[in-house]
Amino acid sequence: MPGQNELVPSPGSKHKRKRVGRGLGSGHGRYSGKGQKGQKSRSGPHIPAHFEGGQLPLVKRLPARRGFTNIFRNEYSVVNLGRLNVFEKGSVVDREILLEAGLIRSAWKPVKILGMGELDQELIVRADKFSTAARKKIEAAGGRVEEAGSAPKAS
Repeated sequence: MPGQNELVPSPGSKHKRKRVGRGLGSGHGRYSGKGQKGQKSRSGPHIPAHFEGGQLPLVKRLPARRGFTNIFRNEYSVVNLGRLNVFEKGSVVDREILLEAGLIRSAWKPVKILGMGELDQELIVRADKFSTAARKKIEAAGGRVEEAGSAPKAS
């Protein structure tokens, strides 16, 4: 094995720097590889990538995105009422139970129960929000609605 003083780069892996503007004999003299005249032959800032030669750029031809993003929006994990039929009669359904059953994906988002579908048995449902239809259907099935506070904060 060669010593550190004998190490050399692989043949062809090192290239000489292109020295432009050093006379005609260098092969990169006169115009220094920039061709003749025009904006691109000058020194200084070049044309931006989105410039289309004065034609109205694509970004301006397309309609602007309307509206805005509300940074204070509350995003809920929603569960439709019909999916709660997997639980036994009289059981307490809360965020942890819904997470274990795979009905919600995140324990950090607040849970909202929506009224789509029918409930066949009485359940005690604890969630952060309920739609009016869901509340009526749970109570009509003999169950109870318990509106909890907000979801635990992610740390």
